[in-house]
This record gives sequence, structure tokens and C-alpha cells, in this order.
Amino acid sequence: MDHFLRKASFSSGSKSIVRIIAIGAASAGLLYLNNNPDSTTVKLSIPTILREHLAFQGHPSFVSSDHWQFGKFPLFLSRVDPALAGDVAKGAPVAVGDGGKPSCGCLGRDFIANAAAKIAPAVVNLSVQQDLNGFTTVRSMCSGTIIDADGTILTCAHGVVDSQGRQLTTKGKIDVTLQDGRTFEGTVVNSDLHSDIAIVKIKSKTPLPTAKLGSSSKLRPGDWVIAMGTPLSLQNTVTAGIVSCVDRKSSDLGLGGMRREYLQTDCAINAGNSGGPLVNIDGEIVGVNIMKVAAADGLSFSIPIDSVSKIIEHFKKSGYNYISLWN
Repeated sequence: MDHFLRKASFSSGSKSIVRIIAIGAASAGLLYLNNNPDSTTVKLSIPTILREHLAFQGHPSFVSSDHWQFGKFPLFLSRVDPALAGDVAKGAPVAVGDGGKPSCGCLGRDFIANAAAKIAPAVVNLSVQQDLNGFTTVRSMCSGTIIDADGTILTCAHGVVDSQGRQLTTKGKIDVTLQDGRTFEGTVVNSDLHSDIAIVKIKSKTPLPTAKLGSSSKLRPGDWVIAMGTPLSLQNTVTAGIVSCVDRKSSDLGLGGMRREYLQTDCAINAGNSGGPLVNIDGEIVGVNIMKVAAADGLSFSIPIDSVSKIIEHFKKSGYNYISLWN
């Protein structure tokens, strides 16, 4: 293993030890303590890829300075095997648990921005103009995602349809706006209020961007997720958070009717986010944002995409071009 040593003098006692241990723990490094009557030496071995990003008290990084005064313990920074560091930099696969997708040992600084940019062109704003007794009422807003190049948009049912007994009717004319500014008139071709999923179609003479459906079964509590949509009419809004629970039951939320399970996250969502995608760090849809707890922060809920996929398949088998109330 190829190593080089860089020495730094420290002069402040126990606080220095705490700093050194903290660095080692945070960077998955190795600490070596050599105590003899004449001096005490602490060696810290950390990956090069991480060492370059560490800084102390205004200094750019460990490797850019030869001398700092933090304590009485000489500190040696030992470079890891270049081949190993290269593997980490290139994204060598590392096991992440049962069913997990291989990934490199760390995330880049732009992982959220990259995932959002991948799906953003396919995220749309749906503006529904409702007419009542000949008068146009205030428009309602929701979000959606183009999932097929033929203009198929996945969104929430409560944003685009009304329930009258067992009959569902569209709320009104639907204007669909893409991120690039193009607008289309949308038509609801299928909807299910029990699951709160609807399909809207638009027709375009030019190619449409699409988003890829991922798998919600691979999600674990603590995984990063991104919410996209148009909260409070603010189009192209991105928020991020983590998965808090992968199987939050509808009964836990005091919801009656059919039993459902939701993804619980702490992503910030508000009115207008409904129907928009919940996205993993690969830019794939893993859920459809539906609701939040109004009296609390950080309690948002999405329909798992695996459940949504089954509903879409049911729609296809039943045939599009009609609205259903599916049980």
C-alpha cells in the first residue's frame, strides 16, 4: 500500500484528541495511538477522496497545510491505497442491504440536483377551471408526471374529478403546463377515488419528455427522496427529505374506507403538490404525493409507486376513455 505522511503539531490537550477521533469516525478512518515516555503520536488514516474535503478552523484542508496548533499530539495523515481510492471515486459497488441497489460509498454534492434535473422536464402543472351556474370559479391546481410519450399523465384523482354519489365527473377544463412553457388541454381518461389516482391525456405533435417508474419496495426508512410539483401555484418547485416510514397504514391516519398503505416522508409539500412525483436519487418515480398533516411539519404522505402500477394496469385492462370508481 502506497502511503505518505503529513505531520501537524497540536497544542491543546484533550480537545485535540476529541477532534482527531471525530475526524476518524466521520470519515471511516483508522486511528493509531503510539504512547511512549518521550512523546505520544496519533496516526489517522482516511480515504483521499474524503481527506480533500476536510477543513479545520478556516484552513482549506488538511493536505494544504503542514502545520497547525491544536494540541500536544503530532498528527499524521496517511493516504489510503491509490487503487482503493480510485475505486471509490469511480463508484465501485458496495452492498447496501437486502434488495438495495449498488452504489458508491458516498453521495456527490449534486445528487439531489441531478435527480431533480433528470425528471423535471416531465413534471407538469394541471390547472382546473371549474364552472358553477355559468360562472368560472377559482382555478384549482395540482401536479402530475408524464409517464408515456403518448401524453399519459399520472396525477391524483381529487385534483381533477368530483364525486357525486357513485358517479365521477371531471371538475372542468384542464390546462396542462410543462416545464418548458408548452401548454396543452388535458382530458381525464380514468380515475379511482379510493386510491386517489387518475390518468390525464394530452396530445402533442412534438416529442414529450417522460419519467421512469421506479420501485417503492426497495425503499427503506432513511432513504433520500425528492418531492416535485407546483405548491401554491409555484411551478417547478423541488423539496427534499427522507423516507420516515414505508408502510404507514391509513388507519394510523384516521382514514376510513379501504385500507391503504402510504410512504411517509418529511419532504415539504403543500396544496398544489398533490399528484406530483416522489422521486429517488436515481430520478425515478417511487410515489405519488397525496397529502400532508396540516397541523404538523414534516409529515407528508405518498402512494407507493408499486401500488400505482397495479392500478394503471387495471385501467389498461378495463380500457381507457371512461371514468371509474374502482374498488
